Amino acid sequence: MAKKDKAHVSETPATAVLRAAKVAFTEHPYEYLEHGGAQHSAAVLGFDPFTVVKTLVMQDQDAKPLIVLMHGNRTVSTKNLARQIGAKSVEPCKPEVAQRHSGYQVGGTSPFGTRREMPVYIESTILDLPRICINGGRRGYLVGIEPQVCVQLLGARPVQCALAE
Repeated sequence: MAKKDKAHVSETPATAVLRAAKVAFTEHPYEYLEHGGAQHSAAVLGFDPFTVVKTLVMQDQDAKPLIVLMHGNRTVSTKNLARQIGAKSVEPCKPEVAQRHSGYQVGGTSPFGTRREMPVYIESTILDLPRICINGGRRGYLVGIEPQVCVQLLGARPVQCALAE
């Protein structure tokens, strides 16, 4: 059997979902750094951190989980987000809770192929970008896709809750 190019990463639940939906994507493995986040992956891969999208698992006042897709160099205004989605409050989930909801290890969370279906919200300016890089379901692994894929496959709803970091 011929060896595939070494940049290929083994299948994850996220890439399985993308392949099943016939979504074209590029693979971008990198050296994972604990707490490095989107800023680190962008720097290592030579991408603008604005185009690297982080997947954040949060919860509302009733502990109902939700996903927020945010630019790598922005933070989420939980007050603005809560107001826009009709919640009293929103806060990030603790890492072990986020992992239980998503099925992914924190630092390797993808919005695709999550263990549990959750509403997905996307910062509206992400949808204006021609391409984004988003976690492919493993630490140290991003996939490049068109941002509209998040709307088509996840039903992601646009919100305006970004704060400059």
